[in-house]
Formats: sequence, structure tokens, C-alpha cells
Amino acid sequence: MTRSTSLGSGRYLDTSDRPEYSHTTVHELTTADNARVHGVLTTIPGSTTVVTLMHPRADVTHHGMVNELLTSGVSVWTQHTRSPNNDLNLDHEQALLDVAAGMTFLRDAGFESVVTLGHSGGGTLYAYYAEQAGLPSERRFRTSPSGRPSRLGEADLPPADGTIFLAPHPGQGRLLLGCIDPSVGDEADPMSVIEALNAYSPRNGFAEPPNSSQYSEEFVELYRQAQYARVERLDTLARESIEATRTARAQFDTTGDMNYRRRSLAPHIMVVYRTDADLRTVDLHIDPNERPYGSVFGRRPDLINYGQVGFGRITTPEAWLSTWSGISSRADFVRCAAGVEVPTLFIELTGDQAAFPSDTRRMVGALAARDKTHVAVRGTHFGGPIAPGEPTGYSLAGEQIQQWLAARFPVVGIK
Repeated sequence: MTRSTSLGSGRYLDTSDRPEYSHTTVHELTTADNARVHGVLTTIPGSTTVVTLMHPRADVTHHGMVNELLTSGVSVWTQHTRSPNNDLNLDHEQALLDVAAGMTFLRDAGFESVVTLGHSGGGTLYAYYAEQAGLPSERRFRTSPSGRPSRLGEADLPPADGTIFLAPHPGQGRLLLGCIDPSVGDEADPMSVIEALNAYSPRNGFAEPPNSSQYSEEFVELYRQAQYARVERLDTLARESIEATRTARAQFDTTGDMNYRRRSLAPHIMVVYRTDADLRTVDLHIDPNERPYGSVFGRRPDLINYGQVGFGRITTPEAWLSTWSGISSRADFVRCAAGVEVPTLFIELTGDQAAFPSDTRRMVGALAARDKTHVAVRGTHFGGPIAPGEPTGYSLAGEQIQQWLAARFPVVGIK
């Protein structure tokens, strides 16, 4: 059973940006596997509908959509997983238990309608949750990809009444599969480069920023095959490490030798170099939309790719397989979308640098909901305007969400 503890009012965080008619409280929840997670509930008087925001690895307490939702006449719940701002131990199967704790809390709080809103990686998190929540307990995944027990079969997974996807990308692993640098020839050397796969070589089609590069179809195909091959190699390293840990644990159980016990506890940390190398961020002709040059991390992927910033850079083998492997992770939007049957709003941002048009077509096409609305608004991945002086992507998305919610769920009129 999920337990919740109220930590008091908004004095525990800055809520000065919230509307005066709202009331904010902070809550600590205990998940089905006894982890602790925190959430913030902002209510408006008379509201019976709540929209919940989560992301597997980001703090969404002050997400740009919170006020847009409050002015739509609904309450808002923002929640952490147990791995906020941390890739190291991010296990998606555990994150589903975190989602379940929040959903249970909201049902117990008396809300008649609970609508999930997944932005970016939050989209796949909620799609995966919807898939598992819609299955009988005996058909849910019993383990994570690493073999760790998931507890999903024993947990209560309350379903949502509706779901909103805002610029969702295909999943953390699928995203990384598209932006991992396949030219890394030596996983221990961040500067190793296989020249035939070097995206930043003019001989392969690279142009000096901010000019768009232009890669041949042959290079793009070779590059993508090599990206898949690199992820396969990293999967192998992760599984070998996990097997070594299991072997040490078994040897300790047999011999009682504490050296084996120490070995079974010692973590193998995977350092994954160069993960900001999606060709589409520097070649605007591939999968074209209204995006500016550069990635979600900045305007110079050719430099950022060699720095500290990037997806899945430091991770355990278990987290790699569950979250960051585009081959092994089950947190794949397209795979999970068949389990999304509730009324669904999918908002595409036309300047997105993480979810590209081909991704969006596959994701929308895979959704099982009969009541399915797909709209596109101008904006970048994190809700910014495409051009100076234009409305933000968040504000345009907010208008679409307000209309969609009002047509399907009870909302409060805001004066």
C-alpha cells in the first residue's frame, strides 16, 4: 500500500509564481517497494480534475506548463521519481512504482479525473505506465532487463482517465540510439575516432556551424548501423558486469568468503563517451522541421559531444539496460503505445530538436486510443519560441490543452 505524508504548505518551496487562488502542499510518498518520493500538489477551489506531471530523471516542480494548466481550471500534481537529476541508477521499472505512488495518492485525495501529462521523456514514462497498468498483474514484467525483480505484479497501478503527450521523444534509449557517437573506437578513450564514421569531418559532409551539414544517404545509413552496433557492444559489457556480480554473490553464498561479498557489492560504473551526435542536429535536411541548428544541449553539438554533458553518460549496467539501451530498454514509446487506450492529446512542437517528424509519425500511429487528437504548434523542445517575439511553445500548447480538457473533463471556470 502506498503511504503519504504531508510536509506542509508551499513554504517548503518557492510558489510565488503560482496564481493567488491556488493552494500548494508538499507530500512525501512511500512506494510499493518502500522507496521515498516527493510531490507537490497545487489545488484550485472546486477542482475535481488533476493533471499530473512526471519525468524519469528531471525535477518538474516548476515546469513551464504548471500555470498554463492551473489557468485551464484543473489542479496540478508534479512529482519526482526516486532518481531526480540523476542518470546513475535510473531503472524505468522502479520509476513505474514511483508513478503508481502518485496515482494512488491522487485517487485517495478524492480527484474524480486524473490526467497524465508527459513532456519529453515523461511521455514514454507515462506510456510505459499505461501499458503495465492496463495488464492483469500476472502479465506485467516480473523483472527489469537486468533481471532485477520489478515488483510490478504485486503493486497497485491505478490507471489514468486521460493522457497528454507534449513533445514526447521515443524513449530515453531510443533517443540515445539516435544521438550516440558510433565513431568511438575505444570505450576507454574519449578521443578515439573512426574516421569513416566521423560526423564532424568535412569529408563526410560536415559544414562549419551554423551552416547546415549535408550527409549522403550512404553515410547516414552506415552511421545508423554503427550506432546500433555500439549500443549492442555496450549491452554486452553491461550484461557481463551483471553476470560477474551474480557469480560473486553465488560464490559468497557457497564459501562465505567476504572477498566475494565485497566483489558482489562493488559497482561497475559505465562511462559512455560522446552522446550528443545525432546527425539531424547538424544536418537540417534530414527529417526536416522548423528546428534551429543544434541539439537540446546547445548550438555546437560538434563540441558538446566531447564534453561532460549528454544522455546516459554515467550509469550502472542495470540502469543502462533498463533506460539507456535503445535495444534492451522496454521504455520505448512505440512499443508501449498499444497500451494507451484512454482519451489522448498528442502535441507536436514544430521546432523540436529531440522528437523529429519521423519519430512523431511512428508514435502517433502506434497509439491505441480511439479518442486521439494530434496537433502541432510552433515551439522548440523545451517550449521556447522558434523566433524572437513569437508566443512560446508552452503558451500555444496550453491553449490546445485547455480546449481538450474542457471538452472531456470537469474544469473550474477561472475569472
